[in-house]
Amino acid sequence: MMDMMEAIRARHSVRQYLDRPIPADVRAALDEAAAALNREGGLNMQVIYDEPECFNSRLAHYGKFENARNYISLVGAKAPDLEERCGYYGERVVLTAQALGLNTCWVALTHGKSKAAVAEGKREVIIISLGYGATQGSPRRSKSAADVSNLDAGAPEWFRRGVEAALLAPTAVNQQKFRFDRDGSRVTARAGRFGTQLKVDLGIVKCHFEIGAGRENFTWA
Repeated sequence: MMDMMEAIRARHSVRQYLDRPIPADVRAALDEAAAALNREGGLNMQVIYDEPECFNSRLAHYGKFENARNYISLVGAKAPDLEERCGYYGERVVLTAQALGLNTCWVALTHGKSKAAVAEGKREVIIISLGYGATQGSPRRSKSAADVSNLDAGAPEWFRRGVEAALLAPTAVNQQKFRFDRDGSRVTARAGRFGTQLKVDLGIVKCHFEIGAGRENFTWA
């Protein structure tokens, strides 16, 4: 199975899927990863298989989804940091799915009602479509490191790797509204002020930054 940096480089958003079920061993591995991340992140993300109704809606057709019959619902207790945690831990399960040979797409609005169990006091923040892609997707235009960080010629290699990994992260409508600033071994990550799903995006890019930089090399400010 590919490692997480390989998964970061290989993963692109995919909305059209093959009519191919996810086999039992892959489901078991994905479910195990999601359960572990739920415990770590205090979430209730749910992997839902063989359920075509969520993407059988006008919005889903507008979003050009095809054969989207599996998805991950990001659910958690209402809290100020819930969206960021959903982004961070959701992207970790996305990269696990990629390493298992699956394709994914973060979906904020262009879907119908999911079948996730959402108890009182909890909230479904966002979902992620899941399956075997008709294609592997393609890279999208990216900002430069200078646009999103204070990376300079004197920066350590780990910071450069972290910023580069963050630039490969999926963000809503490819907005890439985030910034990383380094002061010694301390790194500050900030979301943009205006945009959509900014806190979710911040969690996603922090996940990528940690993988690229190596968590042992820095601390979050």
